[in-house]
Formats: sequence, C-alpha cells, structure tokens
Amino acid sequence: MRRLPFRPLAGLVTIGLLTLTGCGTETAGPAADVGAAAGADRTIRAQEVMRLTTVHEQTGMTLLEGPVFDEDGKLLVVDVTAPAGEAKVLRVDVGKKTARKVYTDDRGAYTSAQFSPYDGRVYLTDFSHGDIVSLAPDGGDPRTFFSGEVDGARMNPDDLAFDREGNLYVSDSRGMSEGEAKGRVVRIDREGKKATVLADGLASPNGISFDADYRGLWFSELTQNRISYLLLDGKGGVASRHTAIRVDGGIAQTDSIAVDADGNLYQALHGRPAMAVYDRHGERLATVEVPARAAEGLQSATNVAITPRGTRAYMTVSGPAGGYLYTFEAPAKGVRQSNGG
Repeated sequence: MRRLPFRPLAGLVTIGLLTLTGCGTETAGPAADVGAAAGADRTIRAQEVMRLTTVHEQTGMTLLEGPVFDEDGKLLVVDVTAPAGEAKVLRVDVGKKTARKVYTDDRGAYTSAQFSPYDGRVYLTDFSHGDIVSLAPDGGDPRTFFSGEVDGARMNPDDLAFDREGNLYVSDSRGMSEGEAKGRVVRIDREGKKATVLADGLASPNGISFDADYRGLWFSELTQNRISYLLLDGKGGVASRHTAIRVDGGIAQTDSIAVDADGNLYQALHGRPAMAVYDRHGERLATVEVPARAAEGLQSATNVAITPRGTRAYMTVSGPAGGYLYTFEAPAKGVRQSNGG
C-alpha cells in the first residue's frame, strides 16, 4: 500500500502537522489480525455509510476524527488535516447521508470533539497549537477555552473526556515528535482556569475515556500499544494507575478509546481500518473490520460514536481513498463515554 504524501499546510505550525501520528496521520499498510494473539471471539463487519471527504490537494491528506452526536441526532465529525476554508467540522445526517460544513478557520488542527455537560458547547482539541477551543452547538461563536503552558510545557492535546461536572481530562501527546515519553494526562477545571497533571512520562497518549461508572479513566499510549487505567480519588487527583491491556497490534497502534454502557472498551487502531473491543476485565470480545474490498484504500479507524441509548455505532475511517463513515451494531448501548472525545 502506498504512503499518503505529506505536503506543507499553510498557517499551521510544522510540528503540529508532521507529528499527528497520535491521531493516525502517519500511514502504514494493513497489519496482521490484531486479535489472533488475544484469541478474538468474533469479527463484526462494518458497512459503509458514506464518504465524507476526499484527500485535500493542499495538505495531501484527509483524516476524520471525533464523531459525536448532537441533541438533534446529527453527527459532528472533525477533519484534522483540512486546510483553511474547507470544513474542519462537519455535521452529518446519517439517515439522509448528507454532510455540510459547520466550522472552519485558518489555524487549527482539530483531533477530537465532545459536548460539555456543563455548558452544552462543543469542545475541540487543537493538536498543533496546544489549545482547547469551544463552539456553540451550531458551530458559531468560537472561543479559546484554554491556552498556554501546563507545568512549564505547552500541550499537544489529542483526545478529551468530561466528568459529570464538566471538568476536562485531556491526553497530551507532548514529546511525540522527539520520540520521547513526555506525554501526560491533564485535568482542566470546567472554567478553564486550573490545569493539573494527573499522569506523566507517557508514550504518546492518545485515546481517553471514563469508565462506565466515572470511577476512573482509560487511556491508550500509541507507541507502546497499551491501555492503562487511572483510578481517581474523587477530589481531582489519582488514587492509583496500572497497565490494564496490552494490544497485540502488529504494525497497528492504539488510537482513540470509547466505552459503552456495559463498560466495554472500543480501541481504535492506527495503521489498520479496524477496532478492537474488550470488556472491562481486558478480555478480547471482538474485532470490528471494514469489508476486505475497501480496506486497501483505508488505513486507520480513529474513533467511534454509538447512538445514545441505542446500539448503532458510527466509525470514522480514513486513507488514500478518502474519509469515510462506517456503521456496525455495537455489543451494548451508547452513553456519553461512547459519544465523542
């Protein structure tokens, strides 16, 4: 499989574009079955819904991320590598199979999206510039929610999760460009005033999600192919941390994470258009795959949104063939932890 070419992206910080591996921008050929070593129980075949984007001439790429349902049942999706003027946030009507631009700017490289339970706005992580940006639900009224250094270092925020009170928890992929384990998990209070490092020394942390009971956080490290668990103390701090799951991915790597109502984890794979599904005890339940005839032009599955209180799931998949939305039947119902981030 050919590599998708990189081209300069005007207006973006160079390091931001070149090190977006953590959200799946470095490409690779198809990997061996990631479930083989773990004894995957079954394969779930995802079906194409629609193509949302084609490769942008200016950036030489397209990369869909952060699917999240709004209150009207429309799906918001971000395109990480969209240049200025083209859709950086799209709203998709999955029933009518239509999509339209709701936001663009001349600066951001947005790698995730999620609605806040505190103010109802949609929050985006700008990987290249270290900012958290919020929008009104219709895509208007852009605001910088958080910017600047955390403990003396600017973030490369990749994914985010909210607790019930609206505080943010961010996977900071700092150090990725140097190949050093400088990544962090950062908590930002819901006012955007106080940022606290909950875990550091991480190898390109990417996916992050609360468990079904909001007791702790699951997070993945892209360059270690592992999922760890942070047990929180209920006071804004950490009670314990341990490696929970080691993903046997071959050349595929751990991208974003979602969690359903039963506590199952959906681990997206960078380098293969597939997701691995585990239960909360680390047992491999299934592998979600696109049809073999489509896999050649699709190189990464980045994230998934499961219909709130339903089991219909929508997975963002990208590669030289473009940016696509695929659907499958999830093993359990969708909740906030499986809707954006």
